[in-house]
Amino acid sequence: MALQMFLVLAAALFAVGLYGALSQQSIVMIMMGLELMINGILVGAVAFWYFAWSGTADGQVLVLLAMAVMAVEMAMGFAVTIAIFRARDVDMTDMAGDLEG
Repeated sequence: MALQMFLVLAAALFAVGLYGALSQQSIVMIMMGLELMINGILVGAVAFWYFAWSGTADGQVLVLLAMAVMAVEMAMGFAVTIAIFRARDVDMTDMAGDLEG
C-alpha cells in the first residue's frame, strides 16, 4: 500500500474524531472523539516514519510510548468523569461547568 492510503486513513480518523468531539455533549463521547483524533495522528506518524526511514524503529518506539501515555490519560479521564458523576450526578458538559461549591 502507498503512503497516501495511510494518510487518507489518518485524516479520516482525525475528521471523525473532530466531529465526535465537537458535536457531543456527553463527557465520555467527547473523550472518545479526542482518542480518535490522537489515533489518526499516530497512524499518520507511523506511516510516515515507515515510508521515510524503514530501517530504524525510532518512530515506532515513540508511537508505542505515545499509546501508553494515551491509555493512562484515558484511565485518568474516566476516573475524573466517574468521580464527577458519583459526586454530582453529572454526565453532560453543560452541567459539569457549574461544579463550584
